[in-house]
Amino acid sequence: MFGRLGAPEIILILVVVVLLFGAKKLPDMARSLGKSARILKSEAKAMKEDGAAPPNPPADTAPQPPKTIQAAPGDVASARVVDDQPQQQTTHTTQS
Repeated sequence: MFGRLGAPEIILILVVVVLLFGAKKLPDMARSLGKSARILKSEAKAMKEDGAAPPNPPADTAPQPPKTIQAAPGDVASARVVDDQPQQQTTHTTQS
C-alpha cells in the first residue's frame, strides 16, 4: 500500500505537515520526540539491569536509620518517624 511513495508524494506530505503544525513548532516537536526516545531507551535499559540483579540484597548490610518526614521546613513539632515495617495489631480486652 505504501510501497509506491515517490518524491512528489513525500514532498506533498511534508508540505501538509508544515502547514498543519507550523514551521516554528516542528523543531520543538522533533526535540521533544528525541528526548522521549532517550528516556524510553534509558528506562528500558534500567529495567533490563534490574532484572539481571540478584533478587535478594546481601544479609550483612548495616541497618539504616529511621526516615523522618517533616510537614514544613523548620516545623519540628509535626515531624514524625516513618516505620517501613507494618506494625502488629494487638487486641486489648477490658474486663468488667
